Amino acid sequence: MKFAIITYILHKEHNKSYYSYEPYIREMNIWLSNADEVIVLAPKILSIPNTIETPYVHPKIAFLKIPGISFLNFREIIRSLIKFPRVCYVIFKAMKEADHIHLRCPGNIGLIACFIQILFPNKPKTVKYAGNWDPNSKQPWSYRFQKWILRNIFLSRNIKVLVYGDWPEQSKNILPFFTASFSETEKGLPNKDFIFPFKFIFVGSLSPGKRPLFAIKLIEFLMGKGIPVKLEIYGSGVLKNELQEYIATKNLDPFVRLMGNCKLEELKGVYKASHFLILASQSEGWPKAIAEAMFFGCIPIATSVSCVPYMLDHGEQGILIEPELDKAGLSVLSYLKDEKKLDDVSKRALTWSRQFTLEKFEKEITNLI
Repeated sequence: MKFAIITYILHKEHNKSYYSYEPYIREMNIWLSNADEVIVLAPKILSIPNTIETPYVHPKIAFLKIPGISFLNFREIIRSLIKFPRVCYVIFKAMKEADHIHLRCPGNIGLIACFIQILFPNKPKTVKYAGNWDPNSKQPWSYRFQKWILRNIFLSRNIKVLVYGDWPEQSKNILPFFTASFSETEKGLPNKDFIFPFKFIFVGSLSPGKRPLFAIKLIEFLMGKGIPVKLEIYGSGVLKNELQEYIATKNLDPFVRLMGNCKLEELKGVYKASHFLILASQSEGWPKAIAEAMFFGCIPIATSVSCVPYMLDHGEQGILIEPELDKAGLSVLSYLKDEKKLDDVSKRALTWSRQFTLEKFEKEITNLI
């Protein structure tokens, strides 16, 4: 089987291998274990990969480079319009050659591919919609349009669209799905004692959408209430310098530390040793950090976006917070005063997350292909 991946995600070519963001590649390598040949269609640069990038593992990969598409300003719109015919041709060529078409959405490349896949109604297709599928959420028009095309069973035929969360009134080609990071063999019982000082972590990109500064301010709030706490922040991004400056200005150095990027194997130990994960995102698909933390009994503290309420069972296996700091702080504070409740929430979180192992994920992928 010749398997074609069409994605917006930037790749790096190094020593004749193709690298990208490790969680994405880890998942795709499971898909590719079912393929004889692979076509990857994506933006690409020649560069040395960083610590959180890893390569595809497959003996026969053909890479078709396409430019990124952006419509953020007038100059980018003009450039993208010039690139548009070339992008369409390469996508069409890849789809024509493939036995199975796999799209990664949402994104501008995904939007173009959603149109072109209409020309191949008889070919089996899967779409991984990694963004927020909530039909009531406010999203860019391009995202809403992609979702409309994918839901339309007349335009999108012989296709399975994998989404995060179980939403009402969906077309028959929309399938609730999940992702996984850990194996059945990693289910050892964690030793979680919810006693002071509480250890909090943030895991994710240091970007405005992930709101890492909110995590720091939440720790400040709890310290102001006399709660012994500390926070470790794992990740990198454009807000790193701003966070460093805030920590220094507020004299939080003993309590808040920026840890940088960290591979999953190292993060596993972090989850085991931590009590809470803070992720007050503005938008999410399936936040891997939340599911990973829950796997080891680390209680997630998160805003009610996308499928997060479903993951946290509406507060039964995690702490759902408002986006406003004071309201969020009071919600968290009410939990910290009840050690028995924390232990119960932790165990519920662990039990739920451990349904979604790599073994189950591999089995479901095989069934889809």
